Amino acid sequence: MDWGTVSTEDLIEALKEVDWSSPPRPFNEFFSKFTVPRSVNKWNSRLKCNLYYYRTNYFLMILFILGLGFLRRPLAIVAAMSTALTIAFLNDSFAGTFSEKVTRTVRRFSPHVAAKMRPLMPVLRGRPSSKRAIFICGRPRWQFVLLCSAVSFFLWFVSCGLLILLWTLAISLLATIMHASFRTPNLKARLNTFREEFRAVWRNYSDL
Repeated sequence: MDWGTVSTEDLIEALKEVDWSSPPRPFNEFFSKFTVPRSVNKWNSRLKCNLYYYRTNYFLMILFILGLGFLRRPLAIVAAMSTALTIAFLNDSFAGTFSEKVTRTVRRFSPHVAAKMRPLMPVLRGRPSSKRAIFICGRPRWQFVLLCSAVSFFLWFVSCGLLILLWTLAISLLATIMHASFRTPNLKARLNTFREEFRAVWRNYSDL
């Protein structure tokens, strides 16, 4: 698969719809082999391939760097977790899993309340999800995103950690881009099974 033909919009859409519950790649694989890309096109293809393939590793790495930056500011750590939850709600798979688990928990204590929580329809592979409204616990997803965003902003403001947040985010993004640029694409990322996974969430996919 030629990742150079995958647009940034398609990659973002794929990262939005793909299942993020899969475990991260092994540590020794994540840091196994690094080479300099031979051209700009090779770098572009490698960057997109690694961002998709090691998505969970990069997410955990960013959280780790943020945690190190806020060791002396516990409230800022809560703000970072709230921000991460806000971003996670934008993923269809996470939103559905979160809504299902919360509904099951509420059903143990109050079946009547749980009955009012409409479950999220499962994401069908290969079909676009933007045509369906996403609900979390019976409420539109945008309400949860807006609420978590407001809470995150308030916590960042109270903890006075905005400057540290900017520095840690810059370092996190730089580390992610550097790794994705120099990490030699894993062979698994080019196998048919991986290509089929990407095809399922890339709505504009066409056989090359």
